[in-house]
Amino acid sequence: MSDINKVVLAYSGGLDTSVIVKWLQETYNCEVVTFTADLGQGEEVEPARAKAEALGVKEIYIEDLREEFVRDFVFPMFRANAVYEGEYLLGTSIARPLIAKRLIEIANETGADAISHGATGKGNDQVRFELGAYALKPGVQVIAPWREWDLTSRESLMNYCAKHGIAVDFKKKKSSPYSMDANLLHISYESGILEDPWAEAEEDMWRWSVSPEAAPDQPTYLELTYEKGDIVAIDGVAMSPATVLETLNRIGGNNGIGRLDIVENRYVGMKSRGCYETPGGTIMLRAHRAIESITLDREAAHLKDEIMPRYAKVVYNGYWWSEERQMMQALIDRSQEYVNGLVRLKLYKGNVDVVGRKSADSLFDEAMATMEDDAGAYDQQDAAGFIKLNALRMRIEASKGRDLLK
Repeated sequence: MSDINKVVLAYSGGLDTSVIVKWLQETYNCEVVTFTADLGQGEEVEPARAKAEALGVKEIYIEDLREEFVRDFVFPMFRANAVYEGEYLLGTSIARPLIAKRLIEIANETGADAISHGATGKGNDQVRFELGAYALKPGVQVIAPWREWDLTSRESLMNYCAKHGIAVDFKKKKSSPYSMDANLLHISYESGILEDPWAEAEEDMWRWSVSPEAAPDQPTYLELTYEKGDIVAIDGVAMSPATVLETLNRIGGNNGIGRLDIVENRYVGMKSRGCYETPGGTIMLRAHRAIESITLDREAAHLKDEIMPRYAKVVYNGYWWSEERQMMQALIDRSQEYVNGLVRLKLYKGNVDVVGRKSADSLFDEAMATMEDDAGAYDQQDAAGFIKLNALRMRIEASKGRDLLK
C-alpha cells in the first residue's frame, strides 16, 4: 500500500463512492482525485463537486461526455446491430469503456499511481472497468474496495458515514428498492423484487416510458436520415449524435417503446434478472436494419449477422479496447459506406414498424423484383440451371443410395 500516493476514483457522489473516498484516504493514506462523467443519466452531476470538496478532494474532474459517448461508442455499436443473447441492447456495457478511458487519461494527467471504482465483486462492471484500464495502461494498479473491505451492507456503509462525518444528504429521501444505472442509451433496474424471476416488475418502477396500454391511441410517424450507417437527422432536422438519441428516447418513451425484462448470463458466471428501458436504442436498431436491407449486399449483410453475436459478447464482457473488437469494427464500418438514405417508422403502443425506406444507394431493383412483366430484366429460364447446379451434391448423395429421410 505504501507505493500508492494518488488514486483516480470513478465518483458519482452517492453513498458508495463517498464512502470509498474516505476509505481510500484512510486505508492507503493517499490523495484521491475524483472523476464524475455526465453520460446523460438524467441527474445533475455538478453537486458531486461540493461533496468531493467536503471530503477533502483537491483535484475534481466533472465532464460532459454525452456527445463523445454516443458518437464514438453507441453509434459504432449500432452499426453492428449488436444484441446480447438475442435481447439486450448493451446499455450499461457500452458506457464502461469510455469511463475506463477517462480514468486512465486523468491518471496520466495527474500522475496518479492507481485507479478505483465502486463496482461490486459479483458484477460485470468490475471486469469491464479493469479490462479497459489494463488494455490502455498495462501497468496500472486497480483498487476495487468492494473486493477488499468488510462493509457488506447499506447499514454498514451508513454507520461508516456517521463515524467519519460523511454527509449523506439523501438519508430522508425515499430510496428506490432497485439498483439502477442510467446513461443516454438506457436505464437498468436490478435487485428488490426483481431477484425473483417469477415476480412481475411493478409499473411504477419504469421511469423513461409509459406502458404500451397508456401510450397514445394515434401512431407517431418518424423519418430518420442516415449517412454511413449513422442517424444525422430526424424529420429533416439535422442533429448531433447525443441530440438524436435524446430525441428518440423522448418520442419512444412517450409511445411505450423499449421496455425489456430478461434473465441474462453474466460474464462472472451467474444468471441475473434485469429490466431495461432503451426507447431510443430500440428505434435505432429497427431503423438501421431497415436501411441496410436496401443498401447492403446480401453476403455482406449475412456476414455482419454472423459476427454480430461475437461482437455483442465482446462488448458485454468488457473487451471494447481489444484487438478483436477493433478488427470487427473495421469490417463493420467498411460495410456502412453506402448505408445512406431515409427510413420512415410508425410508433404505436410499444411497437416500432418500418413503413418505408429509400436510398440513392439502394440495391433494390424494382424492374427485377416486380411480379408484373419485367421486360426482360430477369430471364426466368436461367433459374433452372442455377437450381440444378446447387442441387448437384444432394443428387450425387441420393444416387449413391444414401437415405436422406432417416
